[in-house]
Amino acid sequence: MANRRIEYREGDTTFEGHLAWDETATRPRPAVIVCHAWGGRDEFSCARAEDLAALGYVGFALDAYGKGVRGGSVEENQALMSPLLEDRALLRRRLAAAVACVRAQPEVDSSRVAAIGYCFGGLCVLDLARDGADLRGVVSFHGLLSAPESPANADIAAKVLVLHGHDDPMVPPDQVLAFEQEMTAAGVDWQVHAYGHTVHAFTNPEANDPKLGAAFNAAANRRSWTAMKDFLAEVLA
Repeated sequence: MANRRIEYREGDTTFEGHLAWDETATRPRPAVIVCHAWGGRDEFSCARAEDLAALGYVGFALDAYGKGVRGGSVEENQALMSPLLEDRALLRRRLAAAVACVRAQPEVDSSRVAAIGYCFGGLCVLDLARDGADLRGVVSFHGLLSAPESPANADIAAKVLVLHGHDDPMVPPDQVLAFEQEMTAAGVDWQVHAYGHTVHAFTNPEANDPKLGAAFNAAANRRSWTAMKDFLAEVLA
C-alpha cells in the first residue's frame, strides 16, 4: 500500500487530499473518491480510501474545507458545514476541483471514477451527481438527501446508491420519498437500501450520541459495505 498527500486549489483556497493505491499495480486503476463527514477530512475518511485501495481501486479522501481545517466538536463541525449547505454552488465547485485533481493523478484511469460519502459527504456525492459530474456512480452512507434550492439542472450521468438508516432522525421517511421522486423524475438509475432499527452514522464505531440520533450499527455497517462493493464492481467494470 502506498499513499501521499496532494494539495489542490479552488479559488483562493488550498485543499489537501489523501491518495492511496496498491503500488504493485502495473497500470492505472479506477478511482473512488471519499467525501468526509461534517468534521472535515479525518482518519476515518483516509482509512476508507485505504480500504478501497486494498480492493484494487485508487482511493482519494477529498478535503471540502481547506488544508488543515477540521472540527473538534458538534458546534465547530456545524460551523464548518453550514456555509457550504447554504451555498451549494460553492460546495459543487470545491467538489469538482477534487474530481479534477483525482483524474490528473498518474495512478488513475480517468475514465473510471466513482465517489462515496458519509453524512455530509453523502450529500456531497449526491450534489456531484446532480451537477452532472462525469462519474460512473456515487454511494451515500447515511447521507443528507435534500436537494439544493437552486438545482444545477444538469443531466445526471452517475448511477446512485443510497445506504440509509430507516430511523435516522436527520433524514425522515418523507425526505427519502422526496429524494426517490427527484431521482425518478430525472431518469436516474437509483437504489435506496434502508436498514431497519438503524439511525444516523451507523458506519462509525465511535458514534454514540442519542441526542443527535447517531449510533454505530455493526450489521448495517457490514451490509452497507458489501452493497457498496457490489455496486462499485458493476459501475467501474
